[in-house]
Amino acid sequence: MAKRYGGKFSPQDEPSSDEPHQRGQFEGAKVEPAGARANVLFVPAIPLVFLSLNDGAIGMTIGLVAAGLLTAAALLLREGLRAEAAYKARRAARRPTFPRKIFSSVLTGLGAALASYRNEFLDAEAASQVSLLAPILFGAVATVLHSVSFGLDPMKNKGMEGVDTFQQDRVARVVESAESHLSEMTDAIKRSGDRRIEARVERFQDTARDLFRTVEEDPRDLAGARKYLTVYLQGARDATVKFADVFARTRDKQALDDYSALLDDLEQNFAARTRKMLLDDRSDLTVEIDVLRERLQREGVRLD
Repeated sequence: MAKRYGGKFSPQDEPSSDEPHQRGQFEGAKVEPAGARANVLFVPAIPLVFLSLNDGAIGMTIGLVAAGLLTAAALLLREGLRAEAAYKARRAARRPTFPRKIFSSVLTGLGAALASYRNEFLDAEAASQVSLLAPILFGAVATVLHSVSFGLDPMKNKGMEGVDTFQQDRVARVVESAESHLSEMTDAIKRSGDRRIEARVERFQDTARDLFRTVEEDPRDLAGARKYLTVYLQGARDATVKFADVFARTRDKQALDDYSALLDDLEQNFAARTRKMLLDDRSDLTVEIDVLRERLQREGVRLD
């Protein structure tokens, strides 16, 4: 009698114990803001360098300067796109202090203008005259097209009405330090060579960043969350460094289990702290509404 084939890879069977880990690798996945369309702008500088090597001292210098400007523009654009993505991800954020995308457009225009000027210089070398019209036009068009393609930097603060800027600066410094701890955790866990534990660290980092965003939106929560952003994250970083070194050498399963349990505890504590702060904020809003109602009633305003 025929028997249906089944196994741990059969979609009809119960999921194996590893599948939650596999699904977790994609939870909270983020798209890199500076994708291929930004990285491709590094390419034009490469042929420009090689084409300029045999153009004499002046032609080579102009070509190399133009290539440097185009490379700097691509670097600024990549950082500007990442800063813009961070700005959009937050409900309360300041505009970037340095407009990277705007300067990237300007540098792109200057680079294109110099590259065009190099060609005009080489073509007009025999005639002893160089036209500046073409370089100016090429530079202006490149600047406009770059701005239209990638947009401008955010030009105003978002959600900052009524926020104490001094407290916001304090929060920014603490969050910056906390982000450095997370970055060090990411660098350390890569040494373990285990993709599943790397994904587990990423999920914990997403939970930690939820706490960051909550504190940024209401700086009054900094006092209650400071130990999470400093002591706990520093301890998590140190534990990650030690685990990665041990696991890379020994592949000790017990060490892996202990470290996973630590991440579970930390994630639960961070999530609980975030929920508590949100509930406290809601309680504060309820109190303010009740006080306002009482004040209106004393003024003779009847509320339905």
